[in-house]
This record gives sequence, C-alpha cells and structure tokens, in this order.
Amino acid sequence: MQFVFLAYPSCPELRVLSFLGVSMAYALIITRNVLIVASIQAEARLRVPMYYFLGSLSGVEMCYTAVVVPHILANTLQSEKTITLLGCATQMAFFIGLGSADCFVLAAMAYDRYIAICHPLQYPLIMTLTVCVRLVVASVVTGLFLSLQLVAFIFSLPFCQDRGIQHFFCDVPPVMQLVCTDSHFHELSVLVAATLAIAVPFFLITTSYAFIAATVLKMHSAAGRHRAFSTCSSHLAVVLLQYGCCAFMYLRPRSTYHPQQDQFISLVYTLGTPMLNPLIYTLRNSEMKGAIGKVLTRNCGSLRV
Repeated sequence: MQFVFLAYPSCPELRVLSFLGVSMAYALIITRNVLIVASIQAEARLRVPMYYFLGSLSGVEMCYTAVVVPHILANTLQSEKTITLLGCATQMAFFIGLGSADCFVLAAMAYDRYIAICHPLQYPLIMTLTVCVRLVVASVVTGLFLSLQLVAFIFSLPFCQDRGIQHFFCDVPPVMQLVCTDSHFHELSVLVAATLAIAVPFFLITTSYAFIAATVLKMHSAAGRHRAFSTCSSHLAVVLLQYGCCAFMYLRPRSTYHPQQDQFISLVYTLGTPMLNPLIYTLRNSEMKGAIGKVLTRNCGSLRV
C-alpha cells in the first residue's frame, strides 16, 4: 500500500523555487541550532540549567525537522511523490513524537524559570545536572510514547481507496481524512492524544508563569522585576508561537480541516518555528550573542590559518 502526496506544485519553475526556499530555510535551521549547541558546549559559563535546556531544545528541533524536511526536498524534485504505509507511519510517529518532546522541553524550561525566580536560594540544590538530564529524557520518552499510541491507533483504522494525501508529509489531520469510518469515537481518541501532548505541557507552563508573575509583582525593585521578566520573555514568545500553531492543527474537529490553509500552517511550525526560535533566544540574550560571536571568530580564525 502506498500513499501519494498531492500538495506539491506541478509547475517545474514553482518546484525549483520551492526547493530553493525550503533548502535555505533548512540550512538556516541547522546552522542556527548548531551554533547554539556549539556555543553552550564551548563556553563554561553557559553550562547552567537554562542553557542546557536551550541546547536540548535546539537538538530536538534539529531532529524534528530532519524527519520531514529532507523528504520534502526529495519529493519536490521527484516525479513520483509516494510513500509506503510503513514509511508514512514511521514518519508520523517520529514527527509527532519529537514535536511533543519539544512541547515538554518548553514545559521543563518554564519549571526551571519558576525555581530560579520563586525559589532562588534552593535553585542550585533543585536544578542539578541530573535533574535536567532526567527532565529532557522524560520529555523525549513521553513524546515518543504518546506518539506511538496515536500512530498505532490511526493506522489500525480502515483507509479508503483514495490514497492521495493533501499535504507535503504524513501529518495527522490529512491522513485522518483518508479514514473511511466516520466515528466520533475515533476523532475523540485523536483529540485526547493531542490534548495530552499539547494541552498538558501548556497547562504546566501557564501554572509556572502564574507563580512567577505573582512573585515578580511582589518585588520592590523595578530593576529586579525587569530582570526577571526579561529572562522569561524569549521563552514566552517561543511558547506562544509553538503552541498557537500546534493547537490550531491538532486541537480541533476533523470536519474543520482545510487542506490549503493547514498546509501553510504546517510549514510555519515545521520550518518557521525552528528557524525563528534560535533567533528569538539570541536577540535578547547578551551572553548567547557573545558566546556565538566567540565560536564564529574562533572558527573563522582556524579557517584562515
């Protein structure tokens, strides 16, 4: 059994332009995230929980995009844009799993900021390297576990004779459109799985920031309040961008699916979000900008030698 992707442009000129655009975006994603990981590894003063989580987020997002973007690039230039049933299930499992892990890592970052601002004296005792590693591993394992349950359920359903997927890759909404059974139970099951992967970490993030806001508002120093909010602003911007797209795609009824609109949104969270996240984190962070500058200077110097 094979599926056929129908969202790719048929015009040769548009295919070339699409290939170049996606290639440039993917190159920026890899370059920016590699720079963040390399800078954190190179600078000893950045080896603290906040930057460990940032490096982990960059690593997850590189893997997350690697699941689908090379396949999109290959299909853009190929005449036959097909994928096997097993290939589709595997792609969806890793895409949803790593995307869910991304959400859980963002929740772990919010917990880190909560401890740092609300319990600063206990922060070194609570947020140890062991705790940070466990939180990241738990995020990835939980995301992949939820994804495997969801994908196993979806691919156990009967598919219609029409095997055309109105999308660029195997995502949940377009694949669910090919399911022949029109059962509210099936749709509800997918919504429950999406809620666990998206709404639960978002609830943890909002709870953490509710306590952070209450603590910051009690501060007497305006400089202290500004410093506390500035450390959270980049994280909040990434959270709103990530969860806005995910909630729109997965936390809604199957009947509201619109192929063209959803294709655009999927490109935003597949390419746009991983490309913008490193930029958001480095623009307002002088330590990260300094560390990246040192890494670039060091590498450029070695190339000249």
